[in-house]
Amino acid sequence: MGHVLDLFSPPVRDWFRASFAEPTAVQEQGWREVGAGRHVLMAAPTGSGKTLAAFLWCLDRLSGEPTPAEAERCRVLYVSPLKALAHDVDRNLRSPLVGIRRQMESQGLVPPDISVAIRTGDTPADVRRSMERHPPDILITTPESLFLILTSAARKILAPVRWLIVDEIHSVASTKRGSHLALSLERLCELTRVEPQRIGLSATQRPLEEVGRFLGGMDRQVSIVDAGRLKTMEVRVEVPVEDMTRLTDEDEDSAKGQNSIWPAIYPRLLQLIREHRSTIVFVNSRRLAERIAARVNDLAEEELVRAHHGSIAREQRMLIEDELKAGRLRGLVATSTLELGIDMGAVDLVLQIEAPPSVAAGIQRVGRAGHSVGEVSRGVVMPKFRGDLLESAAVVEGMLEGRIESTVVPRKPLDVLAQQIVAMCALDEWEVEKLGRVVRRAYPYGDLGPLAFESVLDMLSGRYPSDQFVELRPRIVWDRVAGKVRGRHHPVAGHRHSRPGRAGEDRLLEGRRPEPPSRAGCRAGQDGARAAFA
Repeated sequence: MGHVLDLFSPPVRDWFRASFAEPTAVQEQGWREVGAGRHVLMAAPTGSGKTLAAFLWCLDRLSGEPTPAEAERCRVLYVSPLKALAHDVDRNLRSPLVGIRRQMESQGLVPPDISVAIRTGDTPADVRRSMERHPPDILITTPESLFLILTSAARKILAPVRWLIVDEIHSVASTKRGSHLALSLERLCELTRVEPQRIGLSATQRPLEEVGRFLGGMDRQVSIVDAGRLKTMEVRVEVPVEDMTRLTDEDEDSAKGQNSIWPAIYPRLLQLIREHRSTIVFVNSRRLAERIAARVNDLAEEELVRAHHGSIAREQRMLIEDELKAGRLRGLVATSTLELGIDMGAVDLVLQIEAPPSVAAGIQRVGRAGHSVGEVSRGVVMPKFRGDLLESAAVVEGMLEGRIESTVVPRKPLDVLAQQIVAMCALDEWEVEKLGRVVRRAYPYGDLGPLAFESVLDMLSGRYPSDQFVELRPRIVWDRVAGKVRGRHHPVAGHRHSRPGRAGEDRLLEGRRPEPPSRAGCRAGQDGARAAFA
């Protein structure tokens, strides 16, 4: 067996050898599977080069092909569960793109101009419109934005997609958001000219086979690359007071004097932040992130740290991340927004206030420190009260032993199914039989029975299980004689790619950010599903 880099073209191979000592385990095994054309799930700890493992094969193929016609350009689709993560990947793609381009030029080759674009809830409307006219070679998006693209005229840009990368797949597989994404991926496959090769990236999970089935759906074999040796971690639980028996589990607003641990936590946080080059402090709520950042800065008498969470505007969030990477900030106080694979550069300590919500989350969070290959991840957990101390000790023990909770994929969430069926019918007319086949290809719906499926169609077409729903407007038309369903305002039955009626556009307006799938879309769908199938 030759060296794995022999799979790549000379310019890509030369760039990699000039930039890295050797491929990591996940890269070596992953490239062999991807190169063989198989769907693959790559599992490895934080900082092991997973993103490059997924992208480099695609970059090599794009670099070696002549630039196609403009409408055929979008060949790589990358789906990220976090907007901030999407921007991070965009930044990290610049280096290999520029490096490969220079290698090609030095070898007398004419490099193609590979374009990258981001489509999230932050993307301005004029940029979205421009993307439709001038599709990028690599499109970076989120599950919610992919749903909106698939339910709009913009979906035509996805027809040439050949590689589908789903990052941090473990973070959505066990949620309804993941069920929603699984249906969107099957809708994508109905749209593309060829079946896209699926490449999933995951942190260490168990069982990986379940995550692999979620990635591939019911009809596809997925090869699993398990380079999941846990990173070397040094994690300790630290109580900043002598005696916790006099403390109560009160909120920090009301906790005063002897009943509060906060007067002891703030100085210790400041001390640890000053002892390290850059630190991330994880907390479990946005309000607490803002409060701790303000108190630490007051104690330091300078702006040492900033709060980082999902409510901060995109421009501000990117500025804060860049300031930490550049060394102008000593730390961030963050919620789970920084738990996933955002490369925060040279973070050398992670502090966690309260026990992490799970062993897997704890491993992800502490893995932000020492993010580079081979580095040790260091973390300190600070419990707030005695019960929290017990939980912290149990979670940290689980982290050090790698006892990650099992991933459980939700089975047949019908509220999510109702939302996706309404979206699918907004633009197209579907044969009921084919609609059922597409839905059942998604792993969460693999065992969806005909009764449950037809009950959802019943409800969406106005046959409600109770008189209390009679005022709700039906969302679809079910022609039972012809065995077809379409949107209520579908203009011409049978014309699959016609524009939707005005109501269809209003429901799925491009610029509108969807609610989380568990309470999203058509209220009739969710309420009716609960009543019919609770």
